[in-house]
Amino acid sequence: MRIQRRSMKKARIEIIPMIDTIFFLLVFFMISTLSMSRFKGMAVNLPKAVSGQQAPAESVAITIDKTNRVFLDKQPVDQTGLADLLRAQLAKNPDLLVVINADDGVEHGRVVEVMDIARSVNVIKMAIAVKPKESRK
Repeated sequence: MRIQRRSMKKARIEIIPMIDTIFFLLVFFMISTLSMSRFKGMAVNLPKAVSGQQAPAESVAITIDKTNRVFLDKQPVDQTGLADLLRAQLAKNPDLLVVINADDGVEHGRVVEVMDIARSVNVIKMAIAVKPKESRK
């Protein structure tokens, strides 16, 4: 009497659960990195612009409130102190981005003064913070 052997099934690696797991990890890390970004500026009424974007992590926030007081990362400074602190930040990071958060009611000349101070200490990258406008479709 001859006994037939059953053919052995080959082991398969199921790829669908692995793709689900990798996608979950990708989404988890994307959301967790977004929640780790810190805002360094003061709360002011920013003007709105269609091309508004978030500031990168390696940046310094210069805030001008509606009473024309100037803050560097939430610390009040005067014009000479601003130049010295920017020079120190620039020594640590030569690729520093300076984000200017000016209140909606601040005069244009005051913003230009702050930009001039930043340029005088060789800041290359500068941006003006705005709120994105809601588009009507």
